[in-house]
Amino acid sequence: MWKRPKKWLIDSITEFLVKDPEPDPDIVPLIDFERLCEEIRQGDVLLVEGRTRVSHVIKLVTQSPWTHTALYIGRLDDIKDVALQEKISEHYAGDPREQLLMEAVLGEGTVVNPVKKYHREHLRICRPHGLTRADTRRVIAYALSKLGHDYDIRHLLDLARFLYPYTLLPRRWRSSLFALNLNESTRVVCSSMLAEAFGSVQFPILPVAERRDDGTVRLYRRNTRLFTPKDFDYSPYFDIIKYPYLGLDEVAAYRRLPWDQEGIVCNAAGDCFIPIKSISELEHSEKRRPSTHHQTSESKGRPAPDKASSPEAAENEEEETPFG
Repeated sequence: MWKRPKKWLIDSITEFLVKDPEPDPDIVPLIDFERLCEEIRQGDVLLVEGRTRVSHVIKLVTQSPWTHTALYIGRLDDIKDVALQEKISEHYAGDPREQLLMEAVLGEGTVVNPVKKYHREHLRICRPHGLTRADTRRVIAYALSKLGHDYDIRHLLDLARFLYPYTLLPRRWRSSLFALNLNESTRVVCSSMLAEAFGSVQFPILPVAERRDDGTVRLYRRNTRLFTPKDFDYSPYFDIIKYPYLGLDEVAAYRRLPWDQEGIVCNAAGDCFIPIKSISELEHSEKRRPSTHHQTSESKGRPAPDKASSPEAAENEEEETPFG
């Protein structure tokens, strides 16, 4: 009987963690989403900077802004294997012309979603350098074999415990759980699933390298359960591709960016201010200001009158002095 309350508790916590906040209409995405959709290729890994509560937890644990990974599999017609097409159709009932991602999502499991799901998010493409077309198909096929699997919440907690500072948790508490059920394949998390998919064709992400006594180098596979989204960004075997909202393809195009002209400085979106100038800065700007006094033809060759020689001149001089 205890299983029913336990399931309710897990579902409630999951719903709380994955609730997506309403996007701020004043925040402009950092990427050109249309350009990204045009350039993304099959086998690309899409990094996502999430905004949910669990995303903030992942940012804290991994010390990285990237909180989620997804594998781009293309449109349904791009999948040449009929059996894989049918399997995708079992889990995705949307428009077959949509560009699709394969991902493991907390609360949903391993699913297929359209790329446009992330049109309001900060994204980055990680492209496996030199991956052949045949191996790209194998990577996608391996990932699709995980469709319908549950999200491994226990694994996510274990990973947080493993990455926590050594001084706070004993090592045996952080690493022992990874030795248990190492071959478990019914539950997955996003980055570990993709690490397994690329590992199935021996494509490296962050292998462990060891130099031998004879000078040769031997590579060893890293435990796929330890991979996080930032590892694809950090890997030397993936090309990082960005499509900023305002590109700099033209020469000196950055000079025409719509920069603010009022001197506003921002800590973050919605947290902006105008710095208060110091007295020395005010005096410096006053010195650089061009003089508005011009000599007339009658005053040429005559000495300049003493401003302080009359009460009116002294009053004018006082009015022109900048407030300190």
